[in-house]
Amino acid sequence: MTVYSSSSLQRRVTSWTLSVPVQSALYISLCTLTLWTIYFTTYPPIHDPVHSLRHHTAFVSCH
Repeated sequence: MTVYSSSSLQRRVTSWTLSVPVQSALYISLCTLTLWTIYFTTYPPIHDPVHSLRHHTAFVSCH
């Protein structure tokens, strides 16, 4: 069993969180969630401005 001091554990967590792969995954997830929300929302203030974009991309049908 390995015992870590709290500062050692904090340094390990910080170095892992700030690593490029983790940051990249978080960024891609945030972008994907944002696009998903924009494309699939039925909330009129968001849906109406992007309505034609939805049809032009042939990605999402909304009718």
